[in-house]
Amino acid sequence: MNHAQLTALGRALRLLGEHGEALGADTPDARLHEIKGDLRRALDLLEESVSTAAPATRCPEHPNGPVDEAAPDLCLLCETRRRAARRSELNGSYPAYARPAEPVAAAPSRYGVREDRPQPQQRWLPEQWNGREWQLCGTPRRDRHEAEQYLAAQRRAPRAAMAYRLVHEFTDYEVVRVWGTPMRVDIEPMGGI
Repeated sequence: MNHAQLTALGRALRLLGEHGEALGADTPDARLHEIKGDLRRALDLLEESVSTAAPATRCPEHPNGPVDEAAPDLCLLCETRRRAARRSELNGSYPAYARPAEPVAAAPSRYGVREDRPQPQQRWLPEQWNGREWQLCGTPRRDRHEAEQYLAAQRRAPRAAMAYRLVHEFTDYEVVRVWGTPMRVDIEPMGGI
């Protein structure tokens, strides 16, 4: 939707709002016909402004993707991914790094242990300037080249934003200093004898 269409549609909807506030039991038929005409004009403006099909799913990642009625968001692609994850969980086909190699006695810890924390990850976030602030304009990517290609396609789009940027997000855990020497201690007294 370009600026002229946005302005015209906003004006038409504000006019309809004024009609709605002035509506009463004693409203004459001539006024109702005027409201009907204004409503048709607003619908025509809206019809001209909408350029894509209505989303078939409630999924923000695949709005016009294939539909699965059983999925909570109606998205077949995301539901297939969720089903595969549930199947691998039930079949015990987790990757080797997700399963502990030996049974570990869970010791209560106020702050958790290192394995409880998420794995380090690097993502590239495509953002666009909406006139007031930077906002995320696409799915975060794991590959910088793919994120740059996505932004290049966004810049060539008919309704491109004023500006785009690529934000590098990297989370990692780095040991800064260690006090003492960590040692593995058997929790059973006398070594479990």
